[in-house]
Amino acid sequence: MESEKLPEDNLQHQHHLEEKSFLAGPQSRFKDSLFVIKVLLEFIKGFRALHFVGPCVTVFGSARFKEGHPSYELARKIGAGLADLGFTVMTGGGPGIMEAVNRGAKEAGGKSVGCNIKLPQEQKHNSYLDKWVTIRYFFVRKVLLSKYSYAFVVMPGGFGTLDEFFEALTLIQTNFIKRFPVVLMDKNFHTKLNEHFEVMISSGTILEEDTKLLLYTDSVEEAMEHIEQNAVERFNLRKKKSMSIFPWLGESK
Repeated sequence: MESEKLPEDNLQHQHHLEEKSFLAGPQSRFKDSLFVIKVLLEFIKGFRALHFVGPCVTVFGSARFKEGHPSYELARKIGAGLADLGFTVMTGGGPGIMEAVNRGAKEAGGKSVGCNIKLPQEQKHNSYLDKWVTIRYFFVRKVLLSKYSYAFVVMPGGFGTLDEFFEALTLIQTNFIKRFPVVLMDKNFHTKLNEHFEVMISSGTILEEDTKLLLYTDSVEEAMEHIEQNAVERFNLRKKKSMSIFPWLGESK
């Protein structure tokens, strides 16, 4: 006997099938054009929702760690440290590390925002966000996470965390965004990754200078100092004057 699907479940299932169909190969001109329009609307929604949030630091990390886990508690301290520097803390908006970072920023009196993702099994935004937007496509979400950020912090995580980390690193390496600092927290967790970077340098697939703004550390204080020197001071960040809001564009503070 099958369980009855809720309307939201049916919608998520439909979205999932649409994306699988798109990736299966060429579609009709109409379907391809419709997909482009959907992507455009997602970008507009994200831009309007996050227009007033910056400057941000984005933190990547696993959704699987619960309160009390060492990585969760470390992420909470990271969130507080970034808030103390005056940054808005941005995450993927979900549970685990994302929740911990947003929580730390909120507890320190800072601003905390999230860029959530729609999944077949719905990922709900965490309860420590001042503002959030839920995005349908991963690639749109990654653009939004990069667009408003002056630094990136990488906590222990899985494939999604590495995907977001390498996306940011590639944008920096190819000069599509400025040479913003990138901090990898938990040296032990990222040991093999660091070793593989050395292999890539020795093989000539990347340059040594490509890794110069990477900091491996276990220290929140060292991470904050690195971000302050290479983001706040380097880019002369100052609090911006308040910008006008256009409610008819869906904007709000």
